Amino acid sequence: MKNLFLCLSIFGICGSYLFGAAFDSGGEVEQSSFNLTAVIMFIVFVASTLVITYFCNKKTQSASAFFTAGGGISGFQNGLAISGDYMSAAAFLGLTALIFSYGFDALIYPVGWTIAWPIILFLIAERFRNLGKFTFTDVVALRLEEKPVRVIAALSSLVIVILYLIAQMVGAGQLIQTLFGLPYAVAVILVGLLMMCYVIFGGMHATTWVQIIKASLLLGGTTLMALMIIYLSKFDLTYYFGEAIKNHPKGDAIMKAGVFFKDPVATISLGLAVTFGTAGLPHILMRFFTVKDGKEARKSAFYATTFIAYFFILMFVLGFGAIAFVLGDARYIDENGAFTGATNMVVIVLSEILGGDILLGFISAVSFATILAVVSGLCISGAGAIAHDLYTHTFKNGQADSKSQMRASKIATIVLGILSIVLGFVFEKQNVAFMVGLIFGIAGSVNFPIILLCIYWKGLTTRGVFVGGLLGLIAVVGFVMLSPSMWVKTFGFESAIFPYDHPAIFSIPLTFFLLWFFSVTDTSARGKIDRDGFEAFDFRAKTGIGASSALEH
Repeated sequence: MKNLFLCLSIFGICGSYLFGAAFDSGGEVEQSSFNLTAVIMFIVFVASTLVITYFCNKKTQSASAFFTAGGGISGFQNGLAISGDYMSAAAFLGLTALIFSYGFDALIYPVGWTIAWPIILFLIAERFRNLGKFTFTDVVALRLEEKPVRVIAALSSLVIVILYLIAQMVGAGQLIQTLFGLPYAVAVILVGLLMMCYVIFGGMHATTWVQIIKASLLLGGTTLMALMIIYLSKFDLTYYFGEAIKNHPKGDAIMKAGVFFKDPVATISLGLAVTFGTAGLPHILMRFFTVKDGKEARKSAFYATTFIAYFFILMFVLGFGAIAFVLGDARYIDENGAFTGATNMVVIVLSEILGGDILLGFISAVSFATILAVVSGLCISGAGAIAHDLYTHTFKNGQADSKSQMRASKIATIVLGILSIVLGFVFEKQNVAFMVGLIFGIAGSVNFPIILLCIYWKGLTTRGVFVGGLLGLIAVVGFVMLSPSMWVKTFGFESAIFPYDHPAIFSIPLTFFLLWFFSVTDTSARGKIDRDGFEAFDFRAKTGIGASSALEH
C-alpha cells in the first residue's frame, strides 16, 4: 500500500500542476499554450503506467528482476519495448522538422538508425544474451580482468546516460512548455519525479511496459496521420510531392542531395555515428538481457528492426506531408511563405491541420509520453552501471547480495533523477545539439569497438580495453569540444580547431587501432590469460550454455 500511495501522490502532483496551468488566469484556457485534450490524455497515460508500476513492484524483489525483468519478457514484447526506447521525442519531432526543412537530405538519420539494427541482429543480439548478465559491461568483464574493464565501460556508459538525460530533460521542459503552457522548471521536475517512480518501484518490468504502451500509441498515432496525408493527397504521389515542391522555399532542391549536408566527409561521419553509435548505446544493449535465451534475443532484434523501419517510413511521409499541408495553410506562414512557428513543433501543427484538437491533443500527449519512456530506460541503465558494475563488482568485489544491490540501485536512481533535474536547469538556455553528437560519438567510438572485438577477436586483452578505451573516450570528447558546434558556437572562438561536428569517421577507426595496438603489444601474464580464455568464452557466446546460471549472481 505504501508504494501505491507514493505512485498516486506523484499522479496527484502531475494532475494538479497540469490543471493548475489550465486555469491560472481566471479559469480560461489559453488555446495557444494549453490543450485540455492533451492534458487529459497525458493524465490517463500517467495514471495507467503508475498502476502498472504498482503491480510490477510485486515482481521486482531481486536484482535479476529489477535489472532484466527476470528474463521473462517475450521476443515480441521486447522488440516493441526496444523500438519504444529508440523512438525518442528527438526522432519524432526532430526528424520530422529536419525533413520539413531540408527534404531528402535529412534521410541520412533514419537510414543510419535503421541500418544499425541488422548489425545488432546478426552480430550482437544472440551472443549478448548467451553471455547472460545485467549490463553490457558484464559481457566484457566475463572475458577480461573484471575491475579495470568495468571501470572504463561503466564510465563510458554513465557519460552517455547523463548526456542523454540532459538532452531529454531540456527537450522535455521546452516541449511541455510549448504544448501544455507549464513553466520549464515544473515540467523538468515532473519528468524527473515520474522517471524515478517508474524505475524505483517497477524496475525493468514497469519500464518495459511503459515502453510498450508508448510505442503502440506512437506507432498508432503516426500511422493514422500518414493515412490521412495519403488520403488528402488523393492517393497520388505526384500530387503529394508536387505540393511539397510548390510550397517549399527551396523548391525542387528538397528532392536532391546537398541541401543540408554539403561536405561528403561530414555526411559519411554522421552516418557512421548514428549507425555504430546505436549498436553501442547501453540502454538499448541492456534490453537483450530481459528475454530468456538467444533465440528470443534474435526475435527482439528482428521485431525492433521491423517496428523502427516502419516508424521511419512514417516520418518520411509526415515530413513531406508537413511541407505540403502546413506550408500550404495560410494560418501558419508569413508573407514570405516561411513557417511562423518553431520548426520542431511542425508535426504538432500538422496533427491539428489533419485532425483538429483531438488529434493534436493525442499527438501532444504521446510526445510527452515518449520522453517519459526514454528517460526511464536511460535511468535504469545508469542505475545498473552504478549499482551492479561499480558498487557490486568493483567496490564490493562481487560479494554484495541481491538485497544490497537493490538498495544501491534505488539510491542510484534517486541520485540520477535529482542530477538530471539539476542539469536540466543548468542547460536550459544552452544548445544541447552537440550532446546528441557526443552521445552517438562515444557509443560508436568506444562501446561498439570494445563490444565487437570482445566477442569476435581472440587477441583482445585487458590492457587493450582499459588503455585503448580510455584514450578513445578522451579522443572523441576532445574532437567534439574542438568542433565548430562547441569551439565556435559555444566557446566563442573565431574558428574551430577540429573542422567537423561529427568525428566518427576519425574516432571509430582510431579506437579500433588503439584497442588493437595496446592488445598486441601486451606481453603480460594477464594478456596471455585473456587470449587463452577466448575459446571457452566463444563457446558460451555461441551456445548459451552457462547463461542461465549467470543470472543468479
